[in-house]
Formats: sequence, structure tokens, C-alpha cells
Amino acid sequence: MGKWAKDTFQGEIGTTVAESIPHWPRPDQAKAGAPNVVIILLDDLGFAQLGCYGSDIATPYIDALASGGLRYNNFHTTAVCSPTRAALLTGRNPHAAGVSFVSGFDNGFPNTRGKVSKETALLSEILVENGYNTLGIGKWHLVPSSEHSAAGPFDNWPLGRGFERYYGFLEGATNQWNPDLVEDNRAIPQPKSAEEGYHLTEDLTDKAIQYIRDQKSAAPDKPFFAYVAYGATHAPHHAPQEYIDRYKGKYDKGWDVVREEWFARQKELGIIPPDAVLPPRNPGVKAWASLSDAERRLFARQQEAFAGFLEHTDYHIGRLVGFLREIGQLDNTLLVLLSDNGACAMGGQEGTAQSWAEGFGPKETFEEKLARIDEIGTPFANNHYAIGWAQAGNTPLKWYKSFVHAGGVRDPLIIHYPNRIKGAGEVRSQFHYVTDIVPTVLELLGIEAPETYKGVPQLPIHGTSLAYTFEEKDGPSRKRTQYFEMIGNRGIWHQGWKAVAVHAPDTPFSQDQWELYHADKDFSEANDLAAERPEKLMELVDLWWAEAGRYGVLPLDGRSMAKKVQSVQAAHPIPQEVKTRVFYPTSFGLPFANAPDVRNKPFEIKAEVVRGSTSDEGTIVAHGGRFGGYALFVQDNKLHFHFNHSYKIRYSVVSDSDLPAGPLVLGFRFVKTGEREGVGSLYAGGRKIGEGVIGHTGLLGYTQDSFFVGENGPTPVSESYAAPFRFGGTLKSVTYTLGGFAPDIESRLALELATE
Repeated sequence: MGKWAKDTFQGEIGTTVAESIPHWPRPDQAKAGAPNVVIILLDDLGFAQLGCYGSDIATPYIDALASGGLRYNNFHTTAVCSPTRAALLTGRNPHAAGVSFVSGFDNGFPNTRGKVSKETALLSEILVENGYNTLGIGKWHLVPSSEHSAAGPFDNWPLGRGFERYYGFLEGATNQWNPDLVEDNRAIPQPKSAEEGYHLTEDLTDKAIQYIRDQKSAAPDKPFFAYVAYGATHAPHHAPQEYIDRYKGKYDKGWDVVREEWFARQKELGIIPPDAVLPPRNPGVKAWASLSDAERRLFARQQEAFAGFLEHTDYHIGRLVGFLREIGQLDNTLLVLLSDNGACAMGGQEGTAQSWAEGFGPKETFEEKLARIDEIGTPFANNHYAIGWAQAGNTPLKWYKSFVHAGGVRDPLIIHYPNRIKGAGEVRSQFHYVTDIVPTVLELLGIEAPETYKGVPQLPIHGTSLAYTFEEKDGPSRKRTQYFEMIGNRGIWHQGWKAVAVHAPDTPFSQDQWELYHADKDFSEANDLAAERPEKLMELVDLWWAEAGRYGVLPLDGRSMAKKVQSVQAAHPIPQEVKTRVFYPTSFGLPFANAPDVRNKPFEIKAEVVRGSTSDEGTIVAHGGRFGGYALFVQDNKLHFHFNHSYKIRYSVVSDSDLPAGPLVLGFRFVKTGEREGVGSLYAGGRKIGEGVIGHTGLLGYTQDSFFVGENGPTPVSESYAAPFRFGGTLKSVTYTLGGFAPDIESRLALELATE
């Protein structure tokens, strides 16, 4: 009766089995002996911060990988997290993949959709089609915040992009002691509390080991791809106290001395050339000698916390590598370790304690930070180090994360693959870029990138395999050209020369001052040759425009955060009519960008509850936690509204009468009496039962934490109760009424960049 299509059934169907030819299709299989692939991605780790790259921070397990593999000193990323992740996993330039900026921001053009284009399949999608199991662990940051809820859509979550298992967090940052966790396609609570010893780095490592153990138990001959993207060392810099205490007093000498010491050690290690120079301090970084004793004490403690955080991370990377060795898989595992961008300067001049991004949320005074010095690194602080330590972390390079000078884009890269690498412990200096990891993996695995994936024609791989560097110690780079662009900052490397320009937000690009460096001879970009070689500079600037056109960089967007936000709000105006929205209790909190935006506007909350007894208490709604937010809750048989503006500034409204048991409608109404202040009133059964003044309402609900109904989330908004403080009665629904609901893009964008 004929044959079926070749790509499905390849036998023959007759009228009976006796007249037919059976066929058993084989599942996709990797080549015999194909290696496992493990990519370990660290966050905001500067060029100098690993021990094997020059620092005095103890990273013995990562250093051992370097001793058994190769270190690269001329490897580059995009300068910011989401674009680097897109380029790392697709092998395409980030603008072409649709992620030129942080996930979640859509500028209305193809180069910034905030999610990876379907025309650029991820390594996970390629490998799962070629007989690999694919395991994702840690930070994702490749799906817009508006898609983080239980309603999805899920096609841009890890399981929608080729990973078979996933455990981690979707946003760009999370609290290391109390993270927002997701497993597969659902939010989950952390397995134990910070008080019980929980830390995200340990948890992610446990899960990575569990996933690999389960996979090897089920299919011992099948290779796996594990993408392990730690939250470390992105702020907040959280670590167990014993790790922080190991560095007590070590950084009292200050960032200037540390920078000089690390620079000297880099030369001793051979990680930088003997003729490299240490440029002057970056603009805005104060001389350590000019600081007061109090400033030095606070800033030294901030670096102690960072160092403890990194050493703690190194220990758990050692656990993961040790497990691979224990099960006999290390030698046949291609292990790649890198950072996503340079060290981060978002802590500002003084660092932070209350909110890890300086300028996000309430302004902290120096005295307030100093008063909390002993909390740095603990669950009670949300800390980041001062800008001087970010500069030291990028030694000997200039600038930081978000800049396309070397301090923002030149990062550590270690490749460990005993079955192929013979020059263990050596340094490689060929220029390479983050897009080059995918073609390297595919070459070593003998896999071709698909021309079509799930019916979608694919862009060609833009990267250049660096597998040749395994044997070629001193050979020239096979990569010829690479452009850079981040928030208007521009750069291009071409055959050993680099042109670069810093862009001031909201200014014409024609005013940018281009610099020129002979990168092959000037490791730290210290000697600007623009005035001496104007013809070379013009050649490179022209080449930048050509590459920008080729890879979808245009239109350039050098607007400030405020202008970016205004453009999106103008395109999607908030409806002026009064609207209501109903929420139901769920363990899956809404992402902060999708919570009701109640800042500086009148609003009302109504909750329909049933209290079985007057002892039923708990949270009605909560947006935020220990470091800021608001909550409506029942406690001690009274209704409370609490606004945690900052560490010291709090507003509470408490009912002046007890609440009855039984069915009840509880409410809170806020009426403005000034630009950033008003009166909050509590209601029960339509009767006013309390009233109080609330100020600083421009930041009411301005927080990076999730929005919860029926519980508080991982940390408490009010110090009067312990999280999650779930409502003990029956909470049927909560209704918000306000002048429209709009995504709060300001709060998520404010967290992303070091400086403008």
C-alpha cells in the first residue's frame, strides 16, 4: 500500500503484518564518546578578581581549573548581563538576537525586544536535538518581567528555549539569602530559611549536582549540557559570616594599594604583558588617602563582604567540579567558566546597605550606612561596594560594567577540557568575544548549526570558534573584527586596533569623543592615539558604522533612563478612567514590574475574607519586603497598613477597634493631600476604623520584590511579624481600584546600569 514519509515511518504498510515491513525509529543520539558541556557563568566579576587573574581573594578551585586548562586574557563580552547571555547562548551578536539591552525593555525596534529572537536558536535548543540532555541552573534574565507570572507566556522561559530542566531565578538580580525561585515553569519557595543556613549559591550547586546525578543514573552513556549561571558575584554581596570574617582587616590598606598589588601580581602570573601600564584612577574615584577614618572603615568592610562572597562561590564551584571527578566525567567534560561583564559600579561613591543599586529607592545617608556596618553581607543588608572597589576589580583596565572600554568588556575566561587541552596552565592572548563560545562547542562536538529550527529560518552563527587556540599558543587571532555598543557607548576592535567612545545620555552622537588604542600593544588602553593617527581612527569609525548596519545595531539609542521610560509610557499611555483589578491568593507572586502601580496616586484596596475566629490573622497583600514595600495585614485582631519606605522611615495605620469574626470586607483607601503625601484610611464592613498620614508616596510600591496576595513573601515588610505570615482565615479575593494599571518599567530599568 506504499511507504510513509521518510522522516517518520520508513517501513512499509501492507494489509496485514505479514505483508508489511516494520520500522523502529531511533531517537537522536550524540556521537559515541561525545563530551559533556558545562558552562559556568559568573555575574559582574571583574577581570582581576579571581586569584588566577591577580587578586588576593582565595579562589583555589577556580584556580585549579585554570591550572588544568587555559586562561584567556583577551576575551570580551557585551558589558551588560542580558546581551552577554543572549550572545553566549546563541553565538550571534546581541542586537541581531534582539537583546541589545537588558531583558524586559522593548524600544519598539528589532534590536531590543528584551527576549531572544526565534531566528537565533540557543545552544540548548541545538544540543537537545542532537542527543544531549539539557539542564539550566541559575540566573536567566532573557525573558521580559511582564512574562514572569503564572500566566506566562512560557516560550521564552528556559523550558521554552531547549532546556529540559530548570532551577533558578528569572530576573536580573535576587537576594542571595531570600531569592525568587523558579523550578521548570513554576515559582517555588526556598527549601529552607536564611536563619536555617540557606544561601542561593549552595542551593544552585546542590540542584546542578542533583540534575546531573539523575541524568547519569538514567542514561549513563548520554552526554549532558549544564548551564550554571550563578547569581554571584552580582550585588547584593551576601555570604556566610565565616567567609566574610576571613578577610577582616585585609583591605584596610584601601583600593589604591590593592590595585597596585593586584597589578604587580598579574605581571608575576603572566596574565597581563610585562609592558602593561596601570592607568590613573577613573574619574570620580577618590584617593584612599583622602578619605576619613569612618569612610575607610565602611568601604573596607564592603570589600571584605565581596571577597567572602567570591570565595564562598569558589567553594561551591569546587563541589560541582569535584562531583564530576567523582563520577568519572571530568576529563570528558568541556567546562567553560566566564563572567558576563566587568565589575559593577552601581554602588556609587559610598556603596549601599539598604538597596544594592545606588539611587534606586530611598537615598541613604553615609551615617545610616555606617551604622549598619555589621549587617553588611547578612540577610539584613542589601549591600554593594563603593565604586573604588569596582575599579580595583577591573585592574588594570579603565571604566566598568556598561562601558565598552576594556573595564566593561574584557573578562576572565577559563576553558578546562583534559581530553583535548594539552598545554595545561597556559595563557592565551588571541582576541575573542562571547559569540565565539557556541561555535567552539559545536566544532568540538562535530555538530552543524541548523539552517532552520522548528520551521524558522536561522541567522548564521556570527562567532568564530576558538578551538584552534588549544594548540596555537602564540598564533594570531582568527577573529578579525568585533563591534561593541551598549546604551550608546560604542567601540570596535579590528586586527589589533580599537576605537571607543563614551556617550553622554540625551546628547547628540556627533558630540561623542572617539579614542584610539593600539590594543595589541596597549593592554590597558592607556595611550590614546586619536590625535596622532586620525586616519586610522576614521577607518575604524567607518567600519563601526558598517558593522552596525550588518548586525542590526541601528537605530542607536543613547537616551537616559528617564527618556527611555517616557518613550514607552507615551506609546502605551495609562488609561485615565478608574479601573479595578481583582487578585486571588497564590503562591506565585506577580513580578514587581506587573504589580499595581500605586505610586503617588489615590487608590483603594478591598479584601473579601472570612475569619473563623478572632485569632485568624496574616497578610492580605504585600508588595516588597525587608528593604522596602507596603503591606495590608491583620495582626492582634486589628487591621494594619504598613509602608516601609526605608530602613528608618516607616508609616503605619492601625485600626482603632478590633475586627469581628465571620465574613467581612476589609479595606484601605489612600487620598492624596499633597504631591507625595496623603491620608490612609482603614475600613471594615464599610465603616472607617482607622486613619493616618502617609508620606514619601512617590516610592510607595517602588521595589524590586514581588507582589503577593495572602502572604508576604520571603522577607517581612513590617518588623511586627515574620514572613511569610500567611492569612489564617479564608481570603477570597482582593480588588484594587486606581486610575489604570501600567507596568512599572522604571523600577526594573533603574536596577540595570552602573552610571549615566
